[in-house]
Amino acid sequence: MSAKASPLIQMQNIRKVFHTDEVETHALADVHFEIQRGEYVAISGPSGCGKTTLLSILGLLDAPTSGEYFIDGQPVARLAPMDRARVRNQQIGFIFQAFNLIGDLTVFENVELPLTYRDMAASERRDRVQSALERVGMTHRAKHFPAQLSGGQQQRVAVARAVAGDPAILLADEPTGNLDSKNGEAVMGLLQELHQNGATICMVTHDARYTQHADREVHLFDGRVADAATIALAAS
Repeated sequence: MSAKASPLIQMQNIRKVFHTDEVETHALADVHFEIQRGEYVAISGPSGCGKTTLLSILGLLDAPTSGEYFIDGQPVARLAPMDRARVRNQQIGFIFQAFNLIGDLTVFENVELPLTYRDMAASERRDRVQSALERVGMTHRAKHFPAQLSGGQQQRVAVARAVAGDPAILLADEPTGNLDSKNGEAVMGLLQELHQNGATICMVTHDARYTQHADREVHLFDGRVADAATIALAAS
């Protein structure tokens, strides 16, 4: 019998506590969480349950108060700040609800920007940007600026920016939140296509329609990973 592959993402006993004006807020409590390479996971739950906090820790944008986080077997807590930035740039692709495109850069330049922080030849950057824009059907808009695009087109560019660096995992935070239903479905279809081509995806969503696109749903409730019984009790 072959040994089980180690998870790409592994969290053990993750806690996150915020302190403001002598008030202690427990955003995450004893979270255990794994993502296998090539898996598509949806993180769901009510507003304020800790979904975005969890995604921020997964993306190395924030650090847990306690617990252990491993990316491809590497303990994140032991990384120096420069190494954390390198892992974030090279292994993690971000897709944000608000797109986060830079208004005075063209579509091409927006997708290229994260690659400029790598030791990469200009010709390779150009090839990667071109390939990423082809994957999302936006090559014909390469010279346009974000203000000249629809919301759905801007999100496609954001997806291209995320995949251009060939990250180990794509983190999507409510990627359809600023889109109408038609464009939302189009973006979800694009994520599904990326997953079918081997991408590992972790998506935060509050929309039950979109969790069906994932291989597995992880439901958060009051900062904890909830089982089916907990979810049923909360709904009753």
